[in-house]
Amino acid sequence: MFKYLVSLCGWGDQELCSSKTELKKGDNVIVENETGNTMGVVKREAVERDKKNNREREEFCVIRNATSKDFETFKKNLKKRKDILVMCRKEAKRMQLEMKFVDACITLGKGTIIISFIADGRVDFRQLVKNLSRNLHRSIRMHQIGSRDEARKLGGCGICGKELCCVKFLGEIPSISTEMAKIQQVAQRGSDRISGICGRLKCCLSYESEQYREMLKDMPEIGSSMDTEKGKGVITEVNVLTKEIRVKLEDKSMVTVKKRRD
Repeated sequence: MFKYLVSLCGWGDQELCSSKTELKKGDNVIVENETGNTMGVVKREAVERDKKNNREREEFCVIRNATSKDFETFKKNLKKRKDILVMCRKEAKRMQLEMKFVDACITLGKGTIIISFIADGRVDFRQLVKNLSRNLHRSIRMHQIGSRDEARKLGGCGICGKELCCVKFLGEIPSISTEMAKIQQVAQRGSDRISGICGRLKCCLSYESEQYREMLKDMPEIGSSMDTEKGKGVITEVNVLTKEIRVKLEDKSMVTVKKRRD
């Protein structure tokens, strides 16, 4: 059994998929997931890191290579997306439902429509589903997502100029905490500087947080007192990379102390 990283067309997601036959980068394939069949593009062969990151997620299956008929069906479904979203917004507004519709995808085969939306809290959309199903003559499935999922689905670039981390890397979006920003001493930059385009804390804050945590173990805490050659003071800043400690002395002057190696 071969393992590949496949980008699902129209979904914006990259999934770990298994295949009985060997594939190559760029191959157009049909992937079977929990909602039906959808088209995908092989990005590359999966490595151990991909398998590790995907261990808690369902692994999809490549059932065959895509045909010209699949391409034709996919293009037709893609054209219907805009009209479906317009209908969803009008119907939700009429029913006074606070929902922001992000995307609509139609699976191949039976053609189930999966509609992604954002909402504050839970929304009773049962009647909405019935109305949409009656108007579109399709099976409707509503999928509530968060702002990070929206950014991942729509794609884009971060302030670093590179592709969004949530799009580029496989696996579940990690849980980011303010503690990660504090450990790396960037929390003081303000929420705008440490937040992504989704409005949440940047995913990249999780990349080096454990390394910073380890390096901080042998460094004194900010706010603690310290004796220096120029007198006693309070630690105001710690640079774990250079091992430098900024101390505010009793006379209000500042000194920088280099931590000695043990």
